[in-house]
Amino acid sequence: MNEDRSSTHLPSIREFKFLLIALRPHQWTKNLVVLAALIFAQKLFHWPSVIGAIWAFLIFCVVSGAVYLLNDLIDLKKDRLHPVKRSRPIASGELSKQFSIFVGLILVFTGFFTAISLDIKFGITVIVYFFVMAAYCLVLKNIVIVDVLVVAMGFVLRAVAGAFAINVAVSNWLLVCTLLLALFLALSKRRHELTLLLDEAAEHRSILGEYSSYLLDQMIAVVSASTLVTYGLYASAPETVAKFGTDGLIWTLPFVLYGILRYLYLVHRKEKGGSPTLVLLNDKPILVTVTLWAATVITVIYHGNI
Repeated sequence: MNEDRSSTHLPSIREFKFLLIALRPHQWTKNLVVLAALIFAQKLFHWPSVIGAIWAFLIFCVVSGAVYLLNDLIDLKKDRLHPVKRSRPIASGELSKQFSIFVGLILVFTGFFTAISLDIKFGITVIVYFFVMAAYCLVLKNIVIVDVLVVAMGFVLRAVAGAFAINVAVSNWLLVCTLLLALFLALSKRRHELTLLLDEAAEHRSILGEYSSYLLDQMIAVVSASTLVTYGLYASAPETVAKFGTDGLIWTLPFVLYGILRYLYLVHRKEKGGSPTLVLLNDKPILVTVTLWAATVITVIYHGNI
């Protein structure tokens, strides 16, 4: 393990490489949630809204990158004992703490300023997102059940921000579906961590001592069923049919059902689920399912414009 570098050295190309790794670009796919409002508000072919949504996505990538740096700085000692996380740039010593703090501050203030410039409500939502995630890193991740709820709220705030960025109303259906799906993924991740670390789980992440595989399985069962029922109700609701002029959205339900069942299969039988984004990017059936779901949704919603 490399020792932390001196605060007086100039960052090298190698350190910038490890900085990019620490910002976790593969996790930025989570920020695609801000595009949900663009699609479901039927603004996908409205150029100003598309530009606003792209800016929203980029801003969340900047701010979430700062959150990852903050999290790694806070968890430095624990990460060095973790079988996987010890290879992270800050934990391994490849990226200095001083440089990480400096870059983190630049990212935060740049993200805040740009977000407020885009739209005041969007900017406030971004700021709230950052401080909620900071509170999670510092305290809330150590409170049972609250920890996974806060992670899920991070996705909800992204969805809300996406609506504010293009100046459309925030759909209650969108918020509830986002919350439940994100909670499903967060609980599945906890179960994967518990299975991976076994008896040493609480030493690496203290909150895991409050959970058991059985408890998490019960929670996952409740949330996954709720997700399917809620999405089904949304897809077939009279106001949904009236808004889109078709009841065809219900045909996207099989993709959601398969995606959830496939994810449960990966968690229970393949011991995956530690990183939902990596599952999305690396598991071909999941990737194909999400692609087909998105294509079907767009076709149904924009059937008169395509």
